[in-house]
Amino acid sequence: MDQEFLGLLTAAGAARIARVRRTGPDREVDPRRLARELRRLVAGYVGERSPDRHDEVVREWMRLLTGDLVARQHADGTYDIGNLHSPPDTAFLIQDLCVVWELLDRDDHAATMPIRSAIHQILAKAGPALATGGVHTPNHRWEVSAALARINHILPDQRYVDRIDEWLAEGIDAGPDGIYSERSAIYAAAVTNPSLLTIAWRQDRPELIEFVRRNLAATLHLLEPNGEVDAVASRRQDQFGIRDVWEYLLQYRELALLDDDGRFAAVAQSIERRGAGELGDFLAEVLERPELAEPLPPPADPPTDFVREFPSQASVRIRRGSRTATIFGGTDFHNLPVIASGLSVNPTFFKMRAGDAILDSVRLAPQFFGTGHFHSEYLRRWSPAVVELGSEVAVPYYQPLPAERRTEDGRYALTPDGRFYASMDFGQRARDYRTLRTAITVAEVGNGFDLTFELAGSETPYAIELCFRPGGVLSGAVAIDGSGNYQLESGTGVYAVGNDRIEFGPGSGVARVAMDPGERYRMLNGTLVPDGLRVYLTGRAPATQRLEFRTA
Repeated sequence: MDQEFLGLLTAAGAARIARVRRTGPDREVDPRRLARELRRLVAGYVGERSPDRHDEVVREWMRLLTGDLVARQHADGTYDIGNLHSPPDTAFLIQDLCVVWELLDRDDHAATMPIRSAIHQILAKAGPALATGGVHTPNHRWEVSAALARINHILPDQRYVDRIDEWLAEGIDAGPDGIYSERSAIYAAAVTNPSLLTIAWRQDRPELIEFVRRNLAATLHLLEPNGEVDAVASRRQDQFGIRDVWEYLLQYRELALLDDDGRFAAVAQSIERRGAGELGDFLAEVLERPELAEPLPPPADPPTDFVREFPSQASVRIRRGSRTATIFGGTDFHNLPVIASGLSVNPTFFKMRAGDAILDSVRLAPQFFGTGHFHSEYLRRWSPAVVELGSEVAVPYYQPLPAERRTEDGRYALTPDGRFYASMDFGQRARDYRTLRTAITVAEVGNGFDLTFELAGSETPYAIELCFRPGGVLSGAVAIDGSGNYQLESGTGVYAVGNDRIEFGPGSGVARVAMDPGERYRMLNGTLVPDGLRVYLTGRAPATQRLEFRTA
């Protein structure tokens, strides 16, 4: 066993229980969080190295949380967790309870028999619900299947195996480049990968491991030097946030051990070394599967000098040591007239970093009929490190209805324009258009990147927004107000964190142009203002503008 790894997880789990000792477990949370807290407590209770092993206070908390879960389970076997009577949300906590039951059964401490019995009853009620209930998202299929695989190991039932096979028959939603359909680091790390590995383990389906292997290999090219995972292309909530790689720990360990892969081993060791996240959460799974704590193969350097395209999400990643960049053209914004979870709508099309100096986003917003930010309709690579993004937006003016389409009462169909709805029967009217064509070329140069903006068609003002991560020093730009907004009027700006710096420019004048999120956001008082130090450059189409980024 990797004793240092086991010691790390045990210490992290004990620290969590020590915090709980100060106030007791929070029992007012949703059932999913109750089950996860129970799993943490049980890992400490049964762990041979744990200072909380067979502790009476911990056991009493385990009893209370188990009683809460019994009381909150519906007669149909499901739980309410945001969604009502939800099979997929129930599956999340059932996976935890199966781990809990396995650990307590293996420990076989007489004092926990009532807890084991209660959990056994929960699993018996939940199984049929998961074997017949529906789901909402792609990853839910694999979560439900993994929960059924675990229940079937404890309470064998052919219905559970049949349901797993039925979901798997739909095919795993992964592209050849290893990216799942949701394109999300959250759901790859926390749901899809661990669920597929669980099904492979409990149902003897080793072919599922290949999907995880490809995803982990792809993620090597999405890793930032500080352990973050680039998620700008995500179709879920992490498209606007920062994700750390820590949730991938056991997946990288398992595949490193299975494949003798030094790259995966190096990532696992870097997570352990940094100690970010809730590493104690992994203790229960390692106690359940001790082989995950075997010594890793010798580490090999993950890729740090590459240009990698991901066709599944129309993005390109470039890395040169501590300098990285993402170019993104895979938005769903043009495909559907809605803003919703499950769609990629982040208007960031370029981001980069030089060590600790981080430019989290570059965005473009023309003031063009309330259509909002530029969202690329394509990504084209003209050479390995020269990429073009582009779009054409056409906004109509509507002509009178043909005579045969007119009504005496003046009542017409409520129809969409793309920006708004009106009782105008838009689809039956002739139109003339105002258009705006935008092309952005991103080219890697020796020590940075050149972005060339070409806007053609209608005359309209536009703003380019650069958002730098808080924590550095910004110079060369003029403060517009006291809320983190600046303008680069002339010359070169600099954003520095210690010895790491990003130089950018040239400035484009003093004209102020507001970043317009568009009618879809304004109607709901929504905003797309990113957190950080925001620097603006402005212009007026038609125009060609060049923006240079250099690192030091």
